[in-house]
Amino acid sequence: MEQIRQAEVYGVRPQRTFRQAAIKYLNEAEKTTLAKDAWSLKRIDQFIGDLSLENVHMGTLRPYIEQAQRQGLKNRTINMPLEVVRHILNLAAGEWLDENGLTWLRSAPKIRLLPRSDARDPYPLSWDEQEALFNDLPEHLQMMCLFAVNTGCRDSEVCGLRWEYEVPVPELNTSVFIIPRERVKNRQDKVVVLNRVAAEIIAKVRGEDPEWVFTYRGHPIRTMNTTAWKSARRRLGLGVRIHDLRHTFGRRLRAAGVSFEDRQDLLGHKSGRMTTHYSMPELRSLIIATNEVCEDQSRKSPALTILRRKNPLRLVGNRAG
Repeated sequence: MEQIRQAEVYGVRPQRTFRQAAIKYLNEAEKTTLAKDAWSLKRIDQFIGDLSLENVHMGTLRPYIEQAQRQGLKNRTINMPLEVVRHILNLAAGEWLDENGLTWLRSAPKIRLLPRSDARDPYPLSWDEQEALFNDLPEHLQMMCLFAVNTGCRDSEVCGLRWEYEVPVPELNTSVFIIPRERVKNRQDKVVVLNRVAAEIIAKVRGEDPEWVFTYRGHPIRTMNTTAWKSARRRLGLGVRIHDLRHTFGRRLRAAGVSFEDRQDLLGHKSGRMTTHYSMPELRSLIIATNEVCEDQSRKSPALTILRRKNPLRLVGNRAG
């Protein structure tokens, strides 16, 4: 009763811990990267979880930053929990109201992120590197990576691909996948155009599961960044990440002379165009464009042949288009 009186008469906010705010956020948020946010909050909870919201600021976040730096983490990785903390504090100060009509926090402090000066550059794969790396992966992961490098889909988009997203295009004897905006990073519906390689992969996995396009032993796959992927790239000495498959797709499109607008659509970049409303000529043009990255033009060998598992090849230079 005293807390209610203090709130109603004096506008005094009840003491709430950051952990309470984090739980509220995780229960209410709807975003494709919520699992990453949960990981970030779990990582930083030991430093600020028991603190009241008013006591969360750069001073109390400093021990987390210093420990992460001692562990040798990149600034991008260190920033991930800081970004979530900043977002929660902004929600607490601007949107979350209690039963007395008061925000959870009077005002949000400024949370400064570390500079991204140590960020690594993208690593687009050469054809030889792609062949050697993919040949060293288990078949299910091999097909997922090959699909990613031929469509430009992100890790979460490949792992979360469902058959219900498929839309037949009988006029062009093909189909596309329309990933709903709540499953896409930029919150726009994304059209996944299939080139010859991607279409062959879809045909190969069709019928294996009624819901998910890519599965392993009857279960959906959370990420392609598995132990098998990490072991393969380590054996070959490649500094490539899963997201570099998307960079590879984009670079090959550009090298093939695909227009900027078509590259935007194929990569699902946010733009003013309604990217789920294509005419047949527009869609045909995108299919032609994405087929430009189907094969190594210097060797004229279909990329799908690398699905055959064999001993990794010795890398002999970069012949990326």
